[in-house]
Amino acid sequence: MVWTAFPYPDPAYRYTPETLQAAWPLLHGGDREAFPTHPALVQAWIAFHAGEFERAARLGLDVGVNGYAVAHKAICMYTNYLEPNHKKRLATFECVAERCERQQLEQPSNPAGYYWHAYALGQYSQGISVVKALAQGLGPRVKRSLDMAIKLAPQRADAHIALGVYHAEILDNVGAVLAGLTYGVKKDEAYRQFELGMQLNPDSAIARIQYARALLMLEGKKKAAHAVDLYQQAACCNVRDATERLDQHAAQQELEEEKLSG
Repeated sequence: MVWTAFPYPDPAYRYTPETLQAAWPLLHGGDREAFPTHPALVQAWIAFHAGEFERAARLGLDVGVNGYAVAHKAICMYTNYLEPNHKKRLATFECVAERCERQQLEQPSNPAGYYWHAYALGQYSQGISVVKALAQGLGPRVKRSLDMAIKLAPQRADAHIALGVYHAEILDNVGAVLAGLTYGVKKDEAYRQFELGMQLNPDSAIARIQYARALLMLEGKKKAAHAVDLYQQAACCNVRDATERLDQHAAQQELEEEKLSG
């Protein structure tokens, strides 16, 4: 496929192997990935953080299963933020989910194989509608993978945030009674997961964006002011790489939409 170029290139997002290693704890506060030892994967992560998502994906996939973490992150971030074609988005997320299932067999103790499986299925579910996805049995698959990711890496903030999103979206789409009885989903658990994720990665813009969206799903206008505050915080977070720049733009868009709706 033809990849859309990252629209905000900046020399500040271009790391060397040395500066990447120094910045790694801040850049990876959400996924807690280990710094790579394979030279090609160092270059893949450099490409990822610079917004060269296609190069990052190709370098990662060329390494094989050990490169899936960077490849899948690059593919998913690109598809989520920059892929304009709906059918391509769905097909891409399906492809990532299938590859993650193979990764889980080869690397059953690698949390990335479970997290990106859940992420890809979650994005696919949003693309076809959460209700349709639940009817197809995708909800429990997302939940199992997120639970396993958290079991293997309890400090992985993005998995906690994703689990909060899971609870919020099911509650929003099927209601509290059915969500609780059928899926074991609870509003309090959604909030607990968001708060935990933000404690683990306090500088995260995307955590604030997802929390704000969940507040609007769960509480509507009652929590609009809180949601706007979270969007404002996200828009002001430090930007250290391409994905964080895309997160910042998303927060700015959400703020504009809230102003228009308010």
